[in-house]
Amino acid sequence: MKECNMEKVKTFLKNEIVLIISFVLAVVSAFFITPNKGYFEYIDFRTLGLLFCLMAVMTGLNELGVFKFVAEKLLIKVKSVIGIASFLCLLCFFSSMIITNDVALITFVPFTITVLRLSGKMNKLIWIVAVETVAANLGSMLTPIGNPQNLYLFSSFNMSIGDFITTILPYATLSLILIIVSCLLVGKDKIDIAKNNTRFNFSKPHVTVYVLLFVLSILTVFRVIPYIITVLITLAVLIISNKKVISKVDYSLLFTFVCLFIFIGNLGKIEPISEFLKGIVNGNEVLVGVTSSQIFSNVPAAILLSKFTENANSLLIGVNLGGLGTLIASMASLISFKFIAKEKVSTGKYILTFTIMNIIFLFLNLGLWLIIK
Repeated sequence: MKECNMEKVKTFLKNEIVLIISFVLAVVSAFFITPNKGYFEYIDFRTLGLLFCLMAVMTGLNELGVFKFVAEKLLIKVKSVIGIASFLCLLCFFSSMIITNDVALITFVPFTITVLRLSGKMNKLIWIVAVETVAANLGSMLTPIGNPQNLYLFSSFNMSIGDFITTILPYATLSLILIIVSCLLVGKDKIDIAKNNTRFNFSKPHVTVYVLLFVLSILTVFRVIPYIITVLITLAVLIISNKKVISKVDYSLLFTFVCLFIFIGNLGKIEPISEFLKGIVNGNEVLVGVTSSQIFSNVPAAILLSKFTENANSLLIGVNLGGLGTLIASMASLISFKFIAKEKVSTGKYILTFTIMNIIFLFLNLGLWLIIK
């Protein structure tokens, strides 16, 4: 029994390290700023509500098998390893703009493993999954709903969609070119994947409900509908149609945000620290965003640094490019690693391949930034 409990603790510590760190930081900061009603003012409930709604919708569609169904239908005509790699990586790149980088990887990395196993090309797994992960992280940066840091910054700074896309488009375009080149390097092996006759357990009414909820969430992102109405409607619909989806939402991410809001709110009231951060962030948002993301990932970096600058565009670039680099620079990257760790491949080789690839993408994008700025 004790060994079983210890394993559960170890698994929790491994999977929720950012949540644990965020919680510890919030608790420590509370010793400097005594808990009071002002804590509620720190929390961006709109961002939390939108995150919940979007995660619930994507969880529901994923549970139905919609994403896998679409992927399998599109993959039937692919006849080469380059074709598989290009299809899957571009699928991650473009789908992450809508379903988020986390959901894209949760959906398509297992599918990639299945396809490569069936085709006898598991020797290509490390390269393809590494490119997929980079593709999901970089594709997601082009839309306000692509990842948590974008949703937070877009909402917090009241950015316009035109300004948002214009800021990120050059880096997304370069990244797309680099991803296509990376896919071409996977090899020219030929394959033949038979048509999959798997039956999927979703009906058109269920899909329609989730699509409508997604549209409702998008309208809320662009401030057409108050977020509280969208949250209440989403909850009501899920309670009636599928309660299980509510329990499968990533609440650890939501609680991580709450802890970070508290920590950063308190940090802003500790004058010496506040002045120091203002001094290093202003005018250096991109480089500080990239650097800080390597240490505690780009979502916490976005929330922390946003309190010490008014330059939303530069910070947006910094924390999105900051998702490149170390394995923890973007928490979505750990999703791919968890799937890889379960396979009979070298995790050390994967980390090395992943890191080198990320560093190349990062430096080329920073080079573009130096040219543009």
